[in-house]
Amino acid sequence: MARNSILGVFAKSPIKPLEKHIRLVTKCCNQLPAFFAACAEQDWSTAGKLRSKISKYERDADALKRQIRLELPGGLFMPVDRADLLELLTQQDKIANKAKDIAGRIFGRKLVIPETLQASFITYVARNIDAAEKAADAINELDDLLETGFRGREVVLVEKMINQLDAIEDDTDGMQIKLRSDLLAIENDLNPIDVMFLYQIIEWIGDLADLAERVGARLEILLARK
Repeated sequence: MARNSILGVFAKSPIKPLEKHIRLVTKCCNQLPAFFAACAEQDWSTAGKLRSKISKYERDADALKRQIRLELPGGLFMPVDRADLLELLTQQDKIANKAKDIAGRIFGRKLVIPETLQASFITYVARNIDAAEKAADAINELDDLLETGFRGREVVLVEKMINQLDAIEDDTDGMQIKLRSDLLAIENDLNPIDVMFLYQIIEWIGDLADLAERVGARLEILLARK
C-alpha cells in the first residue's frame, strides 16, 4: 500500500486499517477447516496449497501491521489513544501468526488427526474460528463507536459481543479438555512423537480463541477509558 493511500485512509478514520487487518486475520483462520479436511484425506497437495494461502494472508497482515505502526497518526486530535490502537493491532496479528504456525506444524510433519478424534476435532477448530470472527465483528463496530462518542446502544452492542466472545472461549476450554482426555485414552496406540505434536496442536488451536478474547479485553479497556 502506498504511503499516500494509507494516510488517506487514516484521514477518514483511524479504525479502517485495523478493520482491514482483522479481515486478513480471519481469512487466515477460515482456511483451517479445509486444510484439516485435506490432511484427514492425506491429500498433501491440496493441504500444501491451503497452507500457502494461510501463509500469504499472514504475510499480508504482517505487512499491513508494520505499515499501520509507521503511519498511525498521534497527537491531540486522535479520537482514541494511539497506544491502545497499537496494542489492539498486536493482539489481532497474533491470531494470524498462530494460524500459520498450526498449518506449518501439521504440514511439516504430515500429521494426521486420529480417526476417532476427527469429528470432535473439527468441531473444536470451528468453535475457535467462531471466536476469531466474533472479535472481528467487534472491531468492525469501532467506527460506529467513534461516531456515537462511545455512548448509547452501540456501546451496549459491543459489550454484548465481548461477552459472547468470552462465552465462546469458555466453550473451547471445555472442548480442549475433552479432546486431550480422548487423546490420552488412545495415545498408547499412536506414534509417541506424533502424540506429543497432537497435544501441541490441540493447545495451539485453543490459542486462537484465547488470543481473540485478548482482542475483546483490549476493546474493554478502550471502552473504559471513554
